[in-house]
Amino acid sequence: MASEVSTFTTPIADAPLARRFSPAWRLALLAAGGLVGVLGLTLAVSWVMGVGSWGVNIPFVWGFDLTNYAWWIGIANGASLFAAILVLRRHSLRTAVNRFAEAVALSGAICAGLFPIIHLGRPWLFYWVFPYPATYEVWPQFRSTLTWDLWGILTHIIVLGLLWYVGLIPDFATMRDRARSSRRQRIYGILALGWRNSVRHWSYHQTAYRLVAVLVLPLLTMMQSIVALEFATTLVPDWHETRLPLHFVATGLAQGLAIVLLVAALLRWGLSLEQHIDDRDLDLLGKLVLASALVAGYLMLDEVAAAYLSEPSEWTATRNRITGEYAGYFLAALVFSVVVPQLLWFRAARVSVLAAAYVGVSVSLGVWFDRFSIVIGGAQRDYLPSMWRSYAPTLVETGLLVGTVGLFAALLLLFVRFVPAVSMFETRHDEHEDRA
Repeated sequence: MASEVSTFTTPIADAPLARRFSPAWRLALLAAGGLVGVLGLTLAVSWVMGVGSWGVNIPFVWGFDLTNYAWWIGIANGASLFAAILVLRRHSLRTAVNRFAEAVALSGAICAGLFPIIHLGRPWLFYWVFPYPATYEVWPQFRSTLTWDLWGILTHIIVLGLLWYVGLIPDFATMRDRARSSRRQRIYGILALGWRNSVRHWSYHQTAYRLVAVLVLPLLTMMQSIVALEFATTLVPDWHETRLPLHFVATGLAQGLAIVLLVAALLRWGLSLEQHIDDRDLDLLGKLVLASALVAGYLMLDEVAAAYLSEPSEWTATRNRITGEYAGYFLAALVFSVVVPQLLWFRAARVSVLAAAYVGVSVSLGVWFDRFSIVIGGAQRDYLPSMWRSYAPTLVETGLLVGTVGLFAALLLLFVRFVPAVSMFETRHDEHEDRA
């Protein structure tokens, strides 16, 4: 028992229980905090001056806002779908990646939830999107996509938060028992909910964990479909396609898996978790990213064929998006999210921390270009030539994007500081199964 604790529990628990973290972590948190400061500054400008400080105009009424919203939702959905499937299938890969995959999903959903509120123009009145009985009986517009976003994001954060927290309860108890300071013992003890490692506790925990994981699956389809239907329910020619939900789900999965691969590589390198995130785990993650990238590439090419067989107005709009003013974004999406991941055909690249990080960043960047191509390039050509205009983001919009990236990084850095990055109870459970 002592050797087991030394081998599996101690290295994972030591990181969040350490009094001081490494200088590299503090430097990374300082950089992420600087980007969060940029987010706060651009939020203040947007709230004081309104969305007129953005580069939006007719027909680009959303601009970066909807692009970034759809991008962050893709990260949250892809990572949470992966984590939920591993929990339900009880695959051995869950011991290495489930904990931080759930953290990636929750952080992505939090970043996504900012943009519908920012776009209101008067974010302090965000409660107007709730179906509350107003004094003047001015009820919310249930056909508004902002109302869809409210329920989608709220449900998303609640379910992902439950998935992340329920999985952490046994490890919180371990941290409670190993903490040296009374303050940490109290904090981890409260979070552990009185866990005593009894058979009854384990039975309830496994049932609750799998139940929340089951809830994630329809949530993902609903969330990505809502984002896609916000496009399909409009009359914009290039958006009026029933294939968009499938496109968003598939590319979002590729993006979420790529971010999980990136975080796995960084954690393995930064926290010396080679024993827990080994070459086999990186190899399997690389194969999954490669497969999802191939599916995304197929859908991008199918998009051209589907538009060619559609109405002339839809074909004209799609052709303009692919070959017109914003053609570079479509090409960049194809290169970064489909071509670059072909490196993962080689096992040496799949097990390389540097290659994994490079591919993870590339796919995520490529999916952002894809979202920009759809949101901006798809809206450029409408039915009226008089509405054919161009869009250019301002520094405020760019600051919002960069700031949410900093917020995402800061949340993950704080996660690895105070919470075990790898599931200790799953690791011990797998070790017992291997011995049996």
